[in-house]
Amino acid sequence: MAEFIRDLKRTHSCGELTSGDVGKEVVLFGWVHNRRDHGGAVFIDLRDRAGLTQVVFEAEEGQKVHDLAQELRYEFCIGVRGKVVSRGENVNPRLTTGEIEVHAVQGAIFNRSETPPFLIEDKLDTAEDKRLRYRYLDLRRAPLQQTLMKRSQMNAVTRQTLNRLGFLELETPYLVKYTPGGARNFLVPARLHPGKFYALAESPQLFKQLFMVAGLERYFQIVKCFRDEDLRLDRQPEFTQIDLEMSFVAQDDVFAVVEELVTAIVAESKGAGVPMWQSFSTITPGQIVKALKVPASANFSRTETDKLEEIAKGMGARGLARAKVGDNGEWTQSPLAKSITKEAREAINAATGAEPGDVLLFQFGKESMVHTVLANLRLHLGKRLGLIPEYGTRDPKQTDSWKFLWVVDPPLFEYNDELKHWVAAHHAFTRPHDESIQYLEKDPGKVLCYRYDVVLNGFEIGGGSIRLHDPAVQAKVFAAMGISAEEAEQKFGFLLQALRFGAPPHGGIALGMDRLAFLLTGAESLRDVIPFPKTQKGTDLMTDAPGDADPAQLRELHVAVTYKPPA
Repeated sequence: MAEFIRDLKRTHSCGELTSGDVGKEVVLFGWVHNRRDHGGAVFIDLRDRAGLTQVVFEAEEGQKVHDLAQELRYEFCIGVRGKVVSRGENVNPRLTTGEIEVHAVQGAIFNRSETPPFLIEDKLDTAEDKRLRYRYLDLRRAPLQQTLMKRSQMNAVTRQTLNRLGFLELETPYLVKYTPGGARNFLVPARLHPGKFYALAESPQLFKQLFMVAGLERYFQIVKCFRDEDLRLDRQPEFTQIDLEMSFVAQDDVFAVVEELVTAIVAESKGAGVPMWQSFSTITPGQIVKALKVPASANFSRTETDKLEEIAKGMGARGLARAKVGDNGEWTQSPLAKSITKEAREAINAATGAEPGDVLLFQFGKESMVHTVLANLRLHLGKRLGLIPEYGTRDPKQTDSWKFLWVVDPPLFEYNDELKHWVAAHHAFTRPHDESIQYLEKDPGKVLCYRYDVVLNGFEIGGGSIRLHDPAVQAKVFAAMGISAEEAEQKFGFLLQALRFGAPPHGGIALGMDRLAFLLTGAESLRDVIPFPKTQKGTDLMTDAPGDADPAQLRELHVAVTYKPPA
């Protein structure tokens, strides 16, 4: 083995040799993908991240090579020196290297392998839990390796494009002070300051604004962010985003940069009587009711319809009200059928264009939750009915397969039922439209702002805003949220102070790198584009995290565990 590593350096990958290399002596490193013993010769497919090469160990090459071939087994890590030979008419058209094979004259086993818990194949039926437990083996599979290589290319294109556009790649802290208003933070005990805690940054938001105050004008970072939220579907507690901030810009200036960046990345990638509806008989701030019709042509069974509720619950809903429309417009297969008034039922049927056999799905509650649940149900139904691909896009090589749009001019505030007052829909430093400032004191629900989202093929891939750098307007925004000047200084003092020192007009955006990679690679799950993801319950099956802390560690941190497991 030492001779290979020290003297015999790899000459080619296992995915690049062609008929043009016939006659060359080559050195290949990799893993035994499979093995076939034909008596006088042993054939293996040698695999690395670039592909497969067939290697032949013939008995006539000598006893040493023959003995080595007899030892080789699935997933052994080996090195091979040999000669490239044409396969003649036995070409394998499925492989880039299918025209040739390597006849081994020397080899070495770097490391033997135990029998893996599942096959290292492109397509597997193995349960995801097992694949996550042995993630380092799962990552040997070609689809995941190709996805991570694509993601690496996306990183490179991002850096090249933004560097060309004058952006500086700057770092921000992970250990920060907790500031309210966003997602729930992970807390980290500060050993040197007993009883105090850092928060893991949910985004670089405040720091990138400080870069603008500092006069650095254009910042970007491919950054890891952390949110201690309830996990739903493909949400992860740690995720990566492309973070941007720019000085002296309007909304369209940010759009121009994002459009150029994403284009470069894509090019490189190729009530009514129903008791639970009574609360909606009068207008309630931030609360809505929506319905979605599933056509009779979908031919959904009762079981399939019931499964839609599990999808809704997975997005945070308490349930999913539904009804099937009968021949005379009546509702069946629904608890709503007994309590809905005839007038309301007919009005809903008319509004949705419901016909006999159609299924109506209802969601009601907080506006953001209703939109989220029905948007994801709509995507699920689109896949189920064959209207959109199960995952990925129909043809990534066709430019018209990628549909982009900007969502603009949303409300600055949303009403929080629990707190009984208005809160920032994005964050409190979003600039309102000039013509909306008049509503800050009288009717905050009418205030529109320069917040925006960019959407690709129905998926939100990024969001941001033009920031509020005017202290006078900022005070009015805080007042609309019920935040006094004293409380604002306590929570956001360092940023407010910075903005008073000649802060320039500025704005930015964060693009979800995980989501972009998911769409551009056609992956089946967001977990497939993250090297070491967490499960839907936030656990790492490979390392068994989170785990218990040693009592000595807790004492050193002045932290006590009060949780008692159920008896």
